[in-house]
Amino acid sequence: MYALKNKVQLIGNLGNNPEVKTLETGKKMARFSMATKEVFRNAKGEKVVETQWHNIVAFGKVADIVEKYLQKGTEMAMEGKLINRSYIDKEGNKKYITEVQVNEVLLLGKENAKA
Repeated sequence: MYALKNKVQLIGNLGNNPEVKTLETGKKMARFSMATKEVFRNAKGEKVVETQWHNIVAFGKVADIVEKYLQKGTEMAMEGKLINRSYIDKEGNKKYITEVQVNEVLLLGKENAKA
């Protein structure tokens, strides 16, 4: 059990094109959303599809890969860790956000198999 840590693995599709910017430090940062789907049958035997949306952030070399290869709809697998942060909005209210900080990506799908 000592090896357990903050680790997230997701397989899904990008919900939007990555928003990439260069930080003051010169390091790149990419943000995008990712949808994951779970399919199951409910108590009545009906097929149910649940979609979960995840906020994803990548830095450095991973952000470079995201910028170069990922676009809306791209199927990918990723590994990272959960990050919780807060900020003050324009109205002065404290808002909380949970993101997945990516440290590894794997492109999936037919069009990426050729690359």
